[in-house]
Amino acid sequence: MNTKIQLSIRLDQSLMNALKESAKADNRSLNSYIEKVLKEDVGNIPNATTLAAMEEARNGNLERIEDIDDWFEKL
Repeated sequence: MNTKIQLSIRLDQSLMNALKESAKADNRSLNSYIEKVLKEDVGNIPNATTLAAMEEARNGNLERIEDIDDWFEKL
């Protein structure tokens, strides 16, 4: 089963030219290159668990590691 969808978008001509050049330099089709760039950007959006951990770290609620070997043993 193919999970890909077809999408029609409008882009500025200079952006399209830059995408084509970058795709060629990366030895990819335009479609493959755009998909790669979107995955790199969207793939960096943290999920709920990561967001909670980030908030915990910002608030200073972190476990203090006194001995790295002991800490690895706990894992």
